[in-house]
Amino acid sequence: QVQLLESGGGLVQAGGSLRLSCTASGRTFSNYHMGWFRQAPGKEREFVAAISWSGDTDYLVSVKDRFTVSRDNARKTVYLQMNSLKPEDTAVYYCHAYISGGDYWGQGTQVTVSL
Repeated sequence: QVQLLESGGGLVQAGGSLRLSCTASGRTFSNYHMGWFRQAPGKEREFVAAISWSGDTDYLVSVKDRFTVSRDNARKTVYLQMNSLKPEDTAVYYCHAYISGGDYWGQGTQVTVSL
């Protein structure tokens, strides 16, 4: 069983930055495909960013020039650096791991961007 623990959410003004972290349990983190999703009130959960075991990245178009996903395999942690935040980025952000056909989710961390 893999557990994911997120941190780093909070309240920030538009134009500000936040860095989310997600630390995973398990012995083979370097093989995990990791990602971030978000869910705003009244909306479906949507993909935000992902990073493969080899370091390849993918992004939601609307965040591509503002967010950066990275990983530190020694710390078993994946990061989401969010810059130039906008009110429409307000959501609960979830860490996701895809491991050998299985999906794992963190509990979520709230990000609120005010005007």
